Amino acid sequence: MAERKKDAVKEMLKIADEIYEDLKNSRIPELQVPSRTKANIAFDEHHRVWKYGTNKSTRSAVSLAGAYMLLRTIYTIDFIKKMIEQNKSSTLREMYYISEGWGEGKFSTQSDSDRLAEDLEILTKKLREDMSLRPEEDGARVMGDLVVEEITRKGEKRKIHCQDDVGDSGYSIPYNVEKEKLKFKETNAKIIMAVETGGMFDRLVENGFDEKRNTILVHLKGQPARSTRRFIKRLNEEKNLPVIVFTDGDPWSYRIFASVAYGAIKTAHISEYLATPSAEFLGV
Repeated sequence: MAERKKDAVKEMLKIADEIYEDLKNSRIPELQVPSRTKANIAFDEHHRVWKYGTNKSTRSAVSLAGAYMLLRTIYTIDFIKKMIEQNKSSTLREMYYISEGWGEGKFSTQSDSDRLAEDLEILTKKLREDMSLRPEEDGARVMGDLVVEEITRKGEKRKIHCQDDVGDSGYSIPYNVEKEKLKFKETNAKIIMAVETGGMFDRLVENGFDEKRNTILVHLKGQPARSTRRFIKRLNEEKNLPVIVFTDGDPWSYRIFASVAYGAIKTAHISEYLATPSAEFLGV
């Protein structure tokens, strides 16, 4: 079991222990997490990203709905613990469907299970990737002069050049882009261009823009996934490459840019980990 996953299990078991101790001592168990609403978002001037404020939401067994949520929390912790012990992983959607076998602990909707996964991230200060949870969607695409080193499912190291070793669709970003799974080995590129739409990404590749302008193209697929934002963040910091975000020139596109540069409400607890504040908006 990887060290980060061990730590995640340890932190989750602390939550279960707190609930157990409350019940054992005839106290009403509860958990407090930051309120994830627009009203509780503040801009951190020092780090230049959005973060949660001081408002808290309480999940308490004083109400039936709160008691069910605590029950689901215990089931989810047990599910994640067993997955990690067996060296397995699950998509967020799979976890939602698996909960159908949890009796009274089953989730009503997938948004409930997704939200609980985020709660556990906040409470444990660990990432869902450390909990072997991954999103359903495919990763975004990359085309450019960049050599990455991946760890395969067999534990072997494999180098991939994101121009020479890929087809027209480019290199697909995996859901886990942390250093123990993915390393940036070499690049002669001068800039990263994050592109909102697939059509524009394909056109730029077709025109050889990545080679002519020595650019690493990253397809955002609209509102970018966490792994895409983390990939851009790491590349920006580790290879000292500037980032520009190429979108349509409308308000929704500026929101897409803002999620790359400053973070989003749902992930404000890890904005410093995902956001690239130095990114520049190129909306045309």
